[in-house]
Amino acid sequence: MLNVGIVGIGFMGMIHYLAYQRMRGVKVHAICELDPVRRRGDWRTIKGNFGPPGEQMDLSSVAQYADLDAMLADPKLDLVDICLPTAGHAPATIKALAAGKHVLCEKPIALKPADGIAMVEAADQAGRMLMIGHVLPFFPEYRFAYDAMTSGKYGRILGGHFKRMISDPLWMPRFYDPAVIGGPMLDLHVHDAHFIRLTCGMPRTVQCVGTMRGEVVDRFHAQFRFEDPELIVTAASGVIAQQGRPFTHGYEIYLEKATLIYDFAVIDGQPVLAMPVTVLMHDGQVLRPELSGGDAITPFENELTEVVQAVQSGIPSPLLAGVLARDAVIICQKETESVATGLAGPL
Repeated sequence: MLNVGIVGIGFMGMIHYLAYQRMRGVKVHAICELDPVRRRGDWRTIKGNFGPPGEQMDLSSVAQYADLDAMLADPKLDLVDICLPTAGHAPATIKALAAGKHVLCEKPIALKPADGIAMVEAADQAGRMLMIGHVLPFFPEYRFAYDAMTSGKYGRILGGHFKRMISDPLWMPRFYDPAVIGGPMLDLHVHDAHFIRLTCGMPRTVQCVGTMRGEVVDRFHAQFRFEDPELIVTAASGVIAQQGRPFTHGYEIYLEKATLIYDFAVIDGQPVLAMPVTVLMHDGQVLRPELSGGDAITPFENELTEVVQAVQSGIPSPLLAGVLARDAVIICQKETESVATGLAGPL
C-alpha cells in the first residue's frame, strides 16, 4: 500500500483526494491544511471551473496536520502530493524531498524558472522522484495527439497550433498577481507549453505578441521555432472579458501523413464539442477515432495512477518529469519577455 499525504485542500487538493478514492494500492494517509474547517472535512466552500462541488468529507481515517514539518515527520508517508498555490510549490517540494519523500507537485512547477531548477536539483540530490501534475496528456483527446505525434504512425511532426482561452476568473482574486498565481501564462497556457515541449522538444526561439495586465501577460499569440526549420508551432491563450465562454481549448496538428483537429468549449454553462478529434488522412480519408470516456475526474485518476506506478516500479514517468515542467516555465518566461519587449527571444 502506498501512503500519500496531500498538502493543501483547495479545489485541486479535493480533486486529487477524489481520484485517489477510485484507485487500488494507494491510500490518502494524511492531509496538511491550515484552515481548521477544511482540515476537519468540511469542503463545501471549495469550488472550481469543472468537476463536482465541494462537500462534507469523512476524514476519520486520515491523519490531519496543520504543520508541514509535522506531516513530513510521519514515517508512514511514501508520497507527498502538493496542491498549494503556485508560490508555495518550491519551498514545500524541497522540504518534502529533503525529508526523503517522493513528490507530486501540481503544475506549474513554480512561478520562476530558478525555483523550478532548484526543485529538480533537490530531487536529484535526495535520490527521490519529482513529478509535476501536468494532466493534459491524460485527457483522451491529448493522449491521442501525443501518441500520434510520438509514435511515427503518421510520419514526422511538421507543426501545429494550440489554443486555450478562458473568461476572467473572477472567483480567483489573486489570479493576476505575479507572486501568487502568475496570470494566464503560468496558470493556463503552461499546459500547452508543456505539451509542446513534450512532443516537439525545446524551442530555439519564441516570438510572442499580446497585451499586459500589470506585470503579467493577459492575452497573447506565440510562434515557436525549432532546430528543424520546417517545424513551426503556434499557440494562442489568455483571458477574454466576456463571461459567456468560460473555457475553450483545442488544436490543429500537422503531420506528414495526417492532420489532427479538435475543438471544445463551454458556452453559457454547457459543454460544446465543436470538433471531436478528427484525423484528415493524406489519401483523403476522414477518421473519427473512438476515445475512452469517463468523467471530469478520470484524467486525474489516470495521472495519479501513473504517479503511483512510477513510485512503486522505480521507473520515472516520461510524461510528468520535473525537467519538462521546468522547461515549460522557462518557455512561459521567454514568452512574457517577448510580449513586454516586442522582440523574439532565444531559449
